[in-house]
Amino acid sequence: MKASEFCNREVVVVDKDTSVGDAAALMRRHHVGCVVVVESMNGTRRPVGILTDRDIVLEFVTQHLSPADVAVGDAVRHEIVTMDENTEFFEAIEIMRRRGVNRIPVVDDKGSLIGLFASDDALELLRELVTDLSAIALKQQRREQQELA
Repeated sequence: MKASEFCNREVVVVDKDTSVGDAAALMRRHHVGCVVVVESMNGTRRPVGILTDRDIVLEFVTQHLSPADVAVGDAVRHEIVTMDENTEFFEAIEIMRRRGVNRIPVVDDKGSLIGLFASDDALELLRELVTDLSAIALKQQRREQQELA
């Protein structure tokens, strides 16, 4: 299964000039834990950073800084991990593990954002797979019981 099939395509994005406070308000409004910071270039939206709710708490709230006074572009680390839309599911998990990140923007061959893959998404997909496997085993047991009866 390719990243383009399992990523969340409803991504909340902001540009670098958006205030951290406005980004936090967007996260709250859309019930998400992050925004992807994008730069528009030649009709594409290239991810250049991610701002998470945890970043806001650790960098602003605990230090009593005003999120309204800082642009997202100044608040995010500029080394961003992305994955190609053709990345396979288990390879995506390995990338996340190696890089120590919980979320990775998924990009097309031009580097344009098409979605976001998060560890929560991976857990949900794995839960569904385990549920399906359990159902197969249960169905087989029932079939065998009926054949023996």
